[in-house]
Amino acid sequence: MWKAPGGSGEKWFCGDCGSAIFGWNPAHPDPIGIRMGTFDDDPGVRPTARQFVAYAAVWEPLPDDGLAQFPESRHSLDTRPS
Repeated sequence: MWKAPGGSGEKWFCGDCGSAIFGWNPAHPDPIGIRMGTFDDDPGVRPTARQFVAYAAVWEPLPDDGLAQFPESRHSLDTRPS
């Protein structure tokens, strides 16, 4: 587990391979963020937004799926969906 300075959140990692499992930040309205790669089967949930699209690979176009797209974190106060 990694704790942010000041205790404003946590990130948990796999003890075997080091992959990110989930993150938690008390300043965000979502309880936790679970990395989709941690599931073996379809969890039955679908994305509600696309974050950090400013850093998307140029060779992988973002799908036109109607989801809100945020250049940075959707929790940033200065971020508006595009």
